[in-house]
Amino acid sequence: MTPRRIALSVGDPNGIGPEIVLKALDALRGEDRLRMAVFGPRAVLERAAAVTGLQDVLGSVDLRDVGELPTCSAQFGQVNAAAGASAVASATAAIEAVRAGEFDAVVAGPHHETAIAQAGIPFTGYPSLLARVCGEPEGSVFLLLVGGSLRIVHATLHESVATALARLTPQLVVAATLAGVRACQALGVAEPKVALMGINPHASEGTLFGPEDLQCTVPAAQGLRALGVNVTGPQGGDVLLADRRHDLYVAMLHDQGHIPIKLLAPQAASAISIGSAVLLASTGHGSAMDIAGQGSARPDALLRSLRLLGGLS
Repeated sequence: MTPRRIALSVGDPNGIGPEIVLKALDALRGEDRLRMAVFGPRAVLERAAAVTGLQDVLGSVDLRDVGELPTCSAQFGQVNAAAGASAVASATAAIEAVRAGEFDAVVAGPHHETAIAQAGIPFTGYPSLLARVCGEPEGSVFLLLVGGSLRIVHATLHESVATALARLTPQLVVAATLAGVRACQALGVAEPKVALMGINPHASEGTLFGPEDLQCTVPAAQGLRALGVNVTGPQGGDVLLADRRHDLYVAMLHDQGHIPIKLLAPQAASAISIGSAVLLASTGHGSAMDIAGQGSARPDALLRSLRLLGGLS
């Protein structure tokens, strides 16, 4: 079997990303089905190696040095623009390496959205960055969370509820669902059973709680069935998740999908950007600035993403 080639970016350099990257590499030492390279500032990884005692891991890694972080900005737990820009630069370099054919997929360390915003970079999560770097419409790349025996794709992501509601259309919901179906098939589920969540409680009870589902999720479900997708709903997310009979759940809003995954798989979920020509996964958690530099961060979620994209699980 040809080893899968993974471009691994460190995420926010002031968070736990560099630390869990080294710990994940240590855990996968000797795994001959993966070939990995790390994208990020060398000094940041040296600092993480000193904290974790994993200098030997750093010494053996294929390191692609991406830029320098000014000393005044390189502080564990500090949220600043330079660190945000560094996280985007590392992920961008990893994505470009996949586009050039050097690697098969990207696994990205956790970012910090406030730091990226301070850098003035438009960013609503890795799906939006992936779309921009690949020259694809942002509305064509979606987030799939995997964890706790659930797979949940999100039609909208990091935006206000008002903005998300204004963007939701039957076409967007169909596109998110089809991207999720293709991802499930790539992960080994040949004919996924899909559960479509409503926008309002109880999927609006007809129009009792508003017209949004009649205007959006109902025609989306009809369109999906016409395409041959095995879809249930729209129904209330609480009912669908309690039933647990489906391979893929389609959430309309960020919290609708994130809360059940993080309840069932705290700090251990994978976040996969789907719908793009480049496959990218990250962690289902953030950069944990409160414990950065303490050497206590666990690499579970990053390992799960590496194993998923590396074909190890």
